[in-house]
Formats: sequence, C-alpha cells, structure tokens
Amino acid sequence: MAHISAAERRPQLIKAAIDLMTREGVAAGSTRAIAAELGVAQATVHYTFGTKEDLYRAVMDQITDELVAQVQRAAPEDASFEKTFSALAGALWGTMREPTSRHQLLSELTMFALRVPGLNEARQSHYQRVIEVTAQVIAETADRTGQKLAVSPETVARFFLSGFDGLTMQVLSCVPDEATERTSLAALVAATVALAMGSLDIPEVPSG
Repeated sequence: MAHISAAERRPQLIKAAIDLMTREGVAAGSTRAIAAELGVAQATVHYTFGTKEDLYRAVMDQITDELVAQVQRAAPEDASFEKTFSALAGALWGTMREPTSRHQLLSELTMFALRVPGLNEARQSHYQRVIEVTAQVIAETADRTGQKLAVSPETVARFFLSGFDGLTMQVLSCVPDEATERTSLAALVAATVALAMGSLDIPEVPSG
C-alpha cells in the first residue's frame, strides 16, 4: 500500500472526526473511534496530530473555516455596513439552526472541552481564533462598505460574540423560542452596528 504523508492524512482524519461526532456525538470521538471511522490504525491519529487535543483543535478550526466561508457567501453586494452585517449575522444564525449543524457541533465541542481538563488549552486557543476571525470579517466589511469603525474590530467582535453565544446556548439548552430568538438577534445586530458606528449610548454601570 502506498505511503500517505501526514499532510495528506490530516484533512482525512479531520473529516472522519467531524462525520463521526456529527452522527454519534462528541463523546464518541475517541482517537480509536476516529481511526476506525477512516479505517486506519489508532497510531496513525497520534502520528498525524501528536495528541487528541491537537486533533480536536484542528476539528474546531476546520468547522470555523467552513462556517466563515458559508456566512461570507451571504454578504450582499453594494450594501451598507448595517445591511451587510445584518445579512452575515442572519446567515450565521441559519447555520446554527440547520439539522446536524456544524455550528451546533462546534458549540458542543466547546462545552465538552470545558469538562475535560486536557482540552482546556485547545478550547482557549480556538476561541481566541474565533475572535480574530470575526474581527477580520468585521474589518473587511467596514473597508468594503466604506464604514469607519468607532471602536476596534476586536471590540465589535467580542461584543457580538458574547450575545450570539448566549442565544446559541439557549437553543442548545432545549429552551428554544424562535420568535424571541429572532427579536433578540435583531436587537443584537442593531446594538453591534451602533457600537461599531459610534452611535450606541452606553450608560455607566456600577462596578460594585
């Protein structure tokens, strides 16, 4: 059998892990099960990634890249910053509500990593990348639409993600309310756009 390099094997294992965990749940994603999914020896997984943490980080990054590409395709041409950001946020929410959603798998992976001490570093590294990717999308959207940002793209990204993650958790916690979700998402988009454009009235909040 021809030798397959680690570089060639890497995307195959990532896909096998995603397929397995989408079908059977994150907890089923052991290195042994992922190897069996692809039909290779368990040692191949460790040779390619080194550790399970590295594999899980690669899986989370791959899903993020797929989601970003899917969401960016929803960006309208020649639209304002507000309309473009609204379309991007709506597309992102759509990925979360899809059956067998990659977004839901990503959220479940993040929650799973919270419960597994060895995966905490992978979770932190991944979420920092999520912030960076979101900030990049916001900066590119501002440049494309000619919108000057009142605060840094990272500040806008962190603000949006804090609200979006909260809405996501409500759905994953089995307390969905589609009408309220849509209203909350619209309010989050409006507040995020206002923050980005410098028109958000931010009150003083007592620290103690």
